[in-house]
Amino acid sequence: MPDTHPQPPPSSSSSGPADPGSLLLCGARLTDGRTVDVRLSGGRIEAVGTAGSLTGDGTRASGSRVDLSGYLLLPAPAEPHAHGDTALSADQDGPASYEAEDVQRRATEAALLQLGHGATALRAHVRVGDVQELNALAAVLQARRALRGLTELTTVAMPRLLTGVAGADGLAILRDALKMGASVVGGCPDLDPDPTGYVEAVLEVASEHGCPVDLHTDATDPARLSRYAAMAGGLRPGVTLSPCGGLGRLPAETASRAADQLAAAGVTVVCLPQGGCGGVERRGTAPVRLLRAAGVRVAAGSGALQDVSNPVGRGDPFEAAYLLASRHGLRPEDAYGCVSASARAVLGLPEVRVEAGFPAELLAVRGERLAAALSLAYSRIVVHRGRVVARTSAVREYCNSAATAELGLPRQGRGEPS
Repeated sequence: MPDTHPQPPPSSSSSGPADPGSLLLCGARLTDGRTVDVRLSGGRIEAVGTAGSLTGDGTRASGSRVDLSGYLLLPAPAEPHAHGDTALSADQDGPASYEAEDVQRRATEAALLQLGHGATALRAHVRVGDVQELNALAAVLQARRALRGLTELTTVAMPRLLTGVAGADGLAILRDALKMGASVVGGCPDLDPDPTGYVEAVLEVASEHGCPVDLHTDATDPARLSRYAAMAGGLRPGVTLSPCGGLGRLPAETASRAADQLAAAGVTVVCLPQGGCGGVERRGTAPVRLLRAAGVRVAAGSGALQDVSNPVGRGDPFEAAYLLASRHGLRPEDAYGCVSASARAVLGLPEVRVEAGFPAELLAVRGERLAAALSLAYSRIVVHRGRVVARTSAVREYCNSAATAELGLPRQGRGEPS
């Protein structure tokens, strides 16, 4: 296994007069097989041309360059389901600390870890109410401010109870969370004594504030899931359910009917192929092929990142896509779409294509084909808002051997692009 380690962004060389905010990506491979140069400016893709066509003198010159020879250039992935308040707490003795400084440090480190994997935007679910009140949310929002320019971090407020006498406090703190800066209403309705009442309360608050809804459910109760879908239909800017692993344990006919109901309601499902999270009791991945066949938008997230729910969670969107391809039979292009285009749609972000005019949210991975990249994407260069914000390099070395020399097998040396 190659050693992977984060490194500073690659150095750039100057060539002629240039916009100081521009960047030229040279010799990148696209998924359609073309090798191109890509010029970025003002946070967007300004031009895409055949290799060498954007490196001339005068107005075609670019002052900052990154050589992407041997790299595949893709739209950057996004993380639609993170838990910033509990991330990286698996090694702690006892429950995760909710001291503001601890939460902010963990949330920041987790976001940077996922940025290194390529995710230039992420949605973090944060518990509000109970003993932590709004302290964890305040800490994650502080991490968001500190990370501005590196990655886009949005937060989901997750109250524990919203019905009955105890629910009144939960509703009050949920509204306070939105005023503080949370941008999505969420939670775990299945853990409330009145799950339907919980969803009604969430949808009401979301409608008041014009914000999206993102709820945890295992989806093991088809009748309850049907009610959720009926209630969610028509809400804008939209409702997301995750991880819905219980759908895969239902009889095929029942699961298919539930998928049709979710599609009709316009509900998005975020599956967690790398493991579960603390919001549901059982693990399992939603039946992604069945959902997609029914017309449900399916995105993939990471879930727990080295916390008590998954102490070995990696938070790597490429691993999620790899699992969707290897275990669930999705084509590599569709699997990667679940962690890129679909994940960005969940977050309400604009589409990204490697074409002029689109946002400069890009990921370069060593390799020539997407299938190979999903298998061995260790070296990565991450572009956010038109500038390189993270780089991870991996080097695999072997002892000198006649076997490799005689057969002309490729060897990856230390000559990384700069």
